[in-house]
This record gives sequence, C-alpha cells and structure tokens, in this order.
Amino acid sequence: MHQPQHNANNKNKNDVVRVTTNLKRILKPKAEMKRGRTGKFDNLVALSRQRSIQILIAIALLYVLFLTLEIPFVFRTAQQPTHTRRQLVRRQNGVVSALVLNDAAFDSELYQSACRAGKTVWEELRSGSPPGPIPSPENRSGPCPESVSVSGPEFLGRGSVMVIPCGLTLGSHVTVVGKPLRAQRKTCQFVMELQGLKTVEGEEPPRVMHFNPRLKGDWSGKPVIELNTCYRMHWGTALRCDGWKSRAGEDTVDGLVKCEKWIRGDDDDRDAVETKAAWWLKRLIGRPKRVTVDWPFPFSENKLFILTLSAGLGGYHINVDGRHVTSFPYHTGFTLEDATGLTLSGDIDVHSVFAASLPSVHPNVSSQQHLEFSTRWRAPNLPRYGVELFVGILSAGNHFAERMAVRKSWMQHSFIKSSKVVARFFVALHPRKEINVELKKEAEYFGDIVIVPYIDNYDLVVLKTVAICEYGVRTVSAEYIMKGDDDTFVKVDAVMNQARNVPRSMSFYIGNINYRHKPLRRGKWAVTYKEWPEEEYPPYANGPGYVLSSDIAHYIVSEFEMNKLRLFKMEDVSMGMWVEQFNRTKPVNYLHSFKFCQYGCVEGYYTAHYQSPRQMMCLWDKLQMQTTPECCNMR
Repeated sequence: MHQPQHNANNKNKNDVVRVTTNLKRILKPKAEMKRGRTGKFDNLVALSRQRSIQILIAIALLYVLFLTLEIPFVFRTAQQPTHTRRQLVRRQNGVVSALVLNDAAFDSELYQSACRAGKTVWEELRSGSPPGPIPSPENRSGPCPESVSVSGPEFLGRGSVMVIPCGLTLGSHVTVVGKPLRAQRKTCQFVMELQGLKTVEGEEPPRVMHFNPRLKGDWSGKPVIELNTCYRMHWGTALRCDGWKSRAGEDTVDGLVKCEKWIRGDDDDRDAVETKAAWWLKRLIGRPKRVTVDWPFPFSENKLFILTLSAGLGGYHINVDGRHVTSFPYHTGFTLEDATGLTLSGDIDVHSVFAASLPSVHPNVSSQQHLEFSTRWRAPNLPRYGVELFVGILSAGNHFAERMAVRKSWMQHSFIKSSKVVARFFVALHPRKEINVELKKEAEYFGDIVIVPYIDNYDLVVLKTVAICEYGVRTVSAEYIMKGDDDTFVKVDAVMNQARNVPRSMSFYIGNINYRHKPLRRGKWAVTYKEWPEEEYPPYANGPGYVLSSDIAHYIVSEFEMNKLRLFKMEDVSMGMWVEQFNRTKPVNYLHSFKFCQYGCVEGYYTAHYQSPRQMMCLWDKLQMQTTPECCNMR
C-alpha cells in the first residue's frame, strides 16, 4: 500500500537532483566567464598603471633633455649668467677691454702702429716696469710771483701770450697798454682773451673770458664790444655792448652795469639833446636839469689806450682810460685760477702788459689731483644678471677732472648706484707714460674705467665705440647700449624712458639724428675723398649721446671680429653707417630728438653737451632740487 508513495518520493528526489545538476551545468560557464572577465579587467588595470609609470618616466626624461638643450637656445640671456657670471667676477678686477685689436681690422699704418705701441705700453704698466722719469714742473707747491710784466717786443716774441703761472684771484688785475692799428680792410678789431692754458693738455685751451672790440662794427655798422666764453669749441651766450647803457632792471655785476653808454652818433639816441620847449617846461615846474656826460667809443685807430681788467666778486670788470666800460659775470664752468694765460691778437700794437695782485700760493693745476680717492665714488659691483641700460663714456687719458665730475654728478643716480644701470669710461692709452701710470691707479681704485689698449688718436676713437658695444652685450648683457662723452650730462631716467617706449621686438637708434649731411672737404675737420668718397653721410646721431638696441651692438661686434666692419675716423658717422647696414636685414626704428643736445643745453634735456666739470655739478644740484631738468646757463 505504501510502496507507490515511496516510489513517488524517490522520483521527486531524483528530479530535484537532476534539476540541480542542470542548473550547475548552466551556471558554471557563466561563473567561469565572470571570473575570466574579472581577471582580464585586473590585467588591464595593471597594464595601464605600468604604462602610466612609463609615460611619466618618458616625460621626465624629455623635461631633463629640454632643460639641457632647448633653454640655452630659446632663452639665451637666461643661460648666460652662469657663464657670464664668472666673466663678470674676473673682469671686475681687470681694467682692459676684451675687444681683440688685430692688424687685419685696419689697413692703415696709423692703426697698426697705435695698437702695437699700446700693447707694449700696457705690458710695461702691467708688469710694473718703471715708466721712466716723470717730469712734473706743474706739480710744484712753491710760491708764485705776485706780479708779472712783459714789454711789447717780449710779448710778441712769446707768441702774443703772457703766462699767469697761478691764475687769478679776487682783486687781481691785468693792465694792457696798446693802440688799435689802422686796418687795411673794412673791419678793425682786436681780441683779448683769458685762457685756461693748463686745463687739459693736447686740446685747444678754453677761453675763460673773450673780449672783442670791433671799431668799425659788424652787421650793425656801429662800434660794438662782444664778450663771451668758449669751452671745447662751444661758445656760450654772448654779452653784446653796442652803445646803449644797460637798463636799470637788468642784472648788474658787483653793482656795476654790464654795458656803459657811449656816443653812437645816430639820430635815434635815447638821450638826445632835448628841445627848447621841453627845457623851458622843466624850468617852470622846478625840475632840476640832469647833467649827462657822453663818452665816445673807448677805442680809436692809432690812439693809445690803457685797459685794466680786474677780478671782482661776481665777474670781470673792464676799465679803459680810467672809465668803466663793461662788466662780464663769471660763467659757471670756470674759476679764477683757471685763467693761466692772457692773449692779444688782431689789429693791435701791444706796448706792455702788466698783471698784479696775483695769488701768492700755487693752486693745484695737476689734473691728477682732481681725483678724490673716496669709497663714496667707487662703482658698485656688476650685477649677476643682465642690465637694462649700459652707458659707455668716451674719455681721454688726462681727463681726470672730467671723469671725477661725472662720478660726483649723474653717476650718483639711484639706477646706477643700485646696478640697474651700468656706466663705464672707455679710455685709450696716453702718449705720456706718467699719465698712464695715474690712469691705471684710477681705474683700479674706482672700478669704472675700461682701457682700450692702443695709443689714443682722434682718428681711432671709433675703436672705443666698438669696445663699448662689446662690453655692453657680453659683459653686462644690456638691453640698450648708450654712448656718451665725458663732457655730456646724462639724465638717466629720461633716457631709459625713451628706450622703453620702443617695443622690445623692434631694433632702434635714438638720438639727435642728422639727415643728408655732407662731409667737409676743407678746414680743420676736412674729410678727403679717399676717406669718404660719397657725397653724403648716412643718417647718424650726434656723438655726445645716442642709444641703440642690443641686437645692433651684437651685429657691430660680430662684423668687427670677422674683419668686415668699415671703420671711419668720425665715430658718430661710423655708427650711422653700421646701423644703415643692419637696417638692410632688419628694419630699424630711427627716433630723433633735439633733447639729445649737440651744443650745450636746452630746458628739458635728455643729455647736455660741452659741460665743464663745474657745470656738471651745477646740473646735478639743480636736478636734486626739482624734477624738471634746468640748464646752468650763464647770467
């Protein structure tokens, strides 16, 4: 009875087992497939991690390779400090330009002999060889004569020059006895000058005071007296006396008018004889008659005169035959001790010259003694990296006073003291060995002189300009290079602003630019057709001050080293020629401004030229007191 039920249960169990077995068969491949997928995913993740690490390693290797190879090429100025830094440290203790002067650069014997002699002189200086006997007659400190007198024949035999050994001092006076000669031409005039005979050797002496009576007048046709000064061929503002008395409102000199009145002999005289009606009118109203004394022009042909020039507190006073004629205020650039000679020239017969009340103590006329060996004036160390502006200053070996004035004036600008701007003097060797000895001492102490080792000559000044470019691009890695002279006052921030106004990608040439100038074929500064065959010069900036971008300076140095650079004796014209050549490969932006002054100074200047050492200090003092630059022109 129960057998069928038992069989039914077994059948059910078998069915369950069968179903379970079938399910396992079905689910097993899916599980195995799932485990396979999971393993593949893990393998993929591991492989991805491995590749990421490999990629990072590759990137790191490329980065290192980029640093070592690409950056020096792309960022050249950023790579140079490591190499240049060693050069800067090495050159700070050296004073010689790195410009290589070889005989292939010039074909002329002048260049070759100057370079050979310069190398010899420098080797002697560097080795400490004695320079030979040093004559120093000017460096004595003994007493000076209180008076000097010469007769007419003696004066003529000395070249119409009377030396005043110790210059003048307050109260000194010079008396000249002579007479104007009857001229064979339309004009009759003579010139008396106080000159600075001992200011700088080898240059035309400055005219401390120029006195020029013109008996037959000039363009006015009336007698006239003109007074002026001249420093390095630059004349100052003239004082012209033409017979009219200086007005009451004008400046006086020690209480005396600058120009006295004399009879002009024309109908428009301001003090002409009054009419009878005016005379009676003054009598009726009780106005006293003013007594006037009219004097003729103080000089006449073949008439003897006695002229006395005296040094007052505020200027020179000139009396003729006991009567005051004119007074000339002292100019800022000169002092009484600068007047070490008196000259007379023109239509005049000199009978005698006498100077008295001269200083009894010999003033310091040795140029070297103008140096002040104080750490205050030493140049700061060169910066570790490149600078924005480099100023190269042309100077002569014996221009000790000029260099000292530059150090004490515009080289005290905060940009230079902080080494944002670097300024250096570029000096060639002097023919006198004792000058070179002092120059070497000066260079080693102040650290602002670069000696270009050749014997200095005007026709070779262009070598200093090339040396400025070489120093600017290789030693200090400057963005802009400026060239100036040691009698040029530079307003540093104004020059920087001019250069910054030009986009950095552009090449530029900034200065007082001359266009279509023709070479002089006659006179002192004549240029022969062999030296310059062209009829015109290329556009060029005047030499006292100009600025150019560093790529032009690179080009100049490169061309010089390959002996391809054409060298002309006028360095500013040479620069214009080089810029014109560079302009053929890359456009140059020519920027002209009269504020880079060629002659003297203008208000709002960027540079002022022909400034004496004392004018340098005057300009600097004025610049400290006000923001707008003002000139130190004469009263």
